[in-house]
Amino acid sequence: MERIEYGEIGIDQLEEYGKIPFYYNTKQKYELKKIEDGLGGILLELIEVPDFCKDFGTRVESWKEIFDLKNWKFYAAYNGERKMIAGCTLATKTPNCYMLEGREDLAILWDIRVSDKYKHQGIGQTLFDMAKKYAKGNGFKQLKVECQNTNPAAVKFYHKQGMKLCAINEYAYADAPNEVQLLWYLDL
Repeated sequence: MERIEYGEIGIDQLEEYGKIPFYYNTKQKYELKKIEDGLGGILLELIEVPDFCKDFGTRVESWKEIFDLKNWKFYAAYNGERKMIAGCTLATKTPNCYMLEGREDLAILWDIRVSDKYKHQGIGQTLFDMAKKYAKGNGFKQLKVECQNTNPAAVKFYHKQGMKLCAINEYAYADAPNEVQLLWYLDL
């Protein structure tokens, strides 16, 4: 097995980070089943769907234009040839970042990506653990993550981490009306 190295990176390395593909393919999604129009609860049922690909693109460089990244942490994984093959971003204490809910005690796993060749090798887990360790060690009370109902691998991964699904927003994505936002929280 190839040796993988991990470490924190700086803002100056975001261009390379952005070259790591960030997409997923699936043939399943979690469909919302509302009982009594939601009053009796909401069930998430894993169903089969036609092949679906969601590509988040390489929007990384735009983060610098939108946010002050001084309180953000960036982690990367490198293969034996020192090529960046995975990355993870943790957002904290950024006033204009609505996902932080105006809270100083909340950290957001903003982005986590692993190149196809390196998926299912524990690399995403290691990066997640690095972000979680930083958040916990720096006094944040919760870690928050957003994913979509069309990404069952992410749903299962965050559930495996002990995160709790605390919010479901059917109308979060105007450009993708068939996708539902799922917000996960982990008490640290």
